[in-house]
Amino acid sequence: MLPRSLGGRLLAAFALLELSIVIGVGGALFVALRGLHQDATYAALSDVAGSVVPQVRDAIGSGQLRGTVLEMQDQLATRGYDLLLVGADGRLRPIGNGLKPDSFGPVVLAGDALPGQEVHGSVRLTDAGYDGTYAYVATALRRAGNAGPRAIAFLTQDRSAALALADLGRTIPVVVLVILLIATPLAVALSRSVTRPLRRLADATVDIPAGRATALPLEGPAEVRDLTGTFNAMAGELEATRRRESELLANLRHDLRTPLTVIAGFATALRDGTATGDGAQTAAKAIEEEAGRLERLVAEVGAVERIRSGEESIRPEMVDAGEVLDATATRFGPRATAAGIDLGVAMAPGLSLSMAADRLALDRMLGNLVENALAATAGVGRSIVVQAGPATLQGDIAAIRFDVIDDGPGFADGSAAHAFERFWRADPSRAGQGSGLGLSIVRELAVAHGGIAHAENHAPRGARVGFTLPRVTWPAGQSGRG
Repeated sequence: MLPRSLGGRLLAAFALLELSIVIGVGGALFVALRGLHQDATYAALSDVAGSVVPQVRDAIGSGQLRGTVLEMQDQLATRGYDLLLVGADGRLRPIGNGLKPDSFGPVVLAGDALPGQEVHGSVRLTDAGYDGTYAYVATALRRAGNAGPRAIAFLTQDRSAALALADLGRTIPVVVLVILLIATPLAVALSRSVTRPLRRLADATVDIPAGRATALPLEGPAEVRDLTGTFNAMAGELEATRRRESELLANLRHDLRTPLTVIAGFATALRDGTATGDGAQTAAKAIEEEAGRLERLVAEVGAVERIRSGEESIRPEMVDAGEVLDATATRFGPRATAAGIDLGVAMAPGLSLSMAADRLALDRMLGNLVENALAATAGVGRSIVVQAGPATLQGDIAAIRFDVIDDGPGFADGSAAHAFERFWRADPSRAGQGSGLGLSIVRELAVAHGGIAHAENHAPRGARVGFTLPRVTWPAGQSGRG
């Protein structure tokens, strides 16, 4: 069962790693130590063989082999060694009750061994009073094929494994202590470096619904820092969204207050009889106009949300930018003339600018820009120019730029960046009949086409507001947003 917390899992992983290291080091040390103890045993047996073999050779020459071997066997037994003969077949033979021709041990000497050659190894013996694993050193006395014992072997019980385990019992605690002293603080530090920023992140997410989210320091591993950076960006965007929502609600209250006040006032006048005759007609007309204004406001708010959510999709068709400009000038010409404003179209002669766009959306965008320009230049400007020309979007995408240029007062310093925000007006008093959503709809429709909207002051005076759309064709029924 894994721990539930990330810190617990990291510590458990380090504990398993430490255990694996101890097991691995212990296994490696056991093999090495056992080999060292076996080598020491073979060396001791070889020393015994070096002192005994000359006496055995002399006994063979004098015919006293059996007595000499038995005597030496008794002497060696006191030191923990045993002495056996090796028959002509290379197998161990027991000594006692005469030399038995039948062998009981495995082959310990190859047939090509020369006199004086020494071999060593370990054998498992379970007969003739022997039971266990024994280390041996055998020294050849004769060549193969000669009568009599061929070699003499010195044996002792193989205790290398037990000695190696005893050494490990003294060594492993030291290894474990060193690993704990080094790995445990490292594991705790690593766990905290990951869990502390994550815990701080988790605590910060609790504050988001209450609007108290703050930027967190970028700490911990790269992945945790990336996550924290993403959270900070999200928290900042949420804070900006809340701020925009607050501004939106404030603007809605402002834009709704005037028509509702007018409607309520005239409705009261009609109810109590204050408005009669022509006054009643004036009141009814004012109520009708303000109700229409409210209806347009609600419709445009819904249009912005539908475009932004993709519910109002773009249906592109091949259109000519020059024809769209001429249609816009024709549509708004009478209003401009009545206001004493010259509305013109600017486009290079003979230049064909065809593109794929939603014609109704394009007319709506240019119409909103011209209406905005008419409102801005009323009483202070004389001309409005609607123009189009080739352009490029990011990534060298072929595009067409549309601009509406007026000679009105232009934007105040720093206010051009807010031109496309919902309900934003350059006039702090927010006078006029507009909903404050016209430019916002222009931006949303431009983004839905895959383009951008832009606003700036125009020298020597006035403003340039427009949008740039790609000339590519989007799949039918789909939005170019994103």
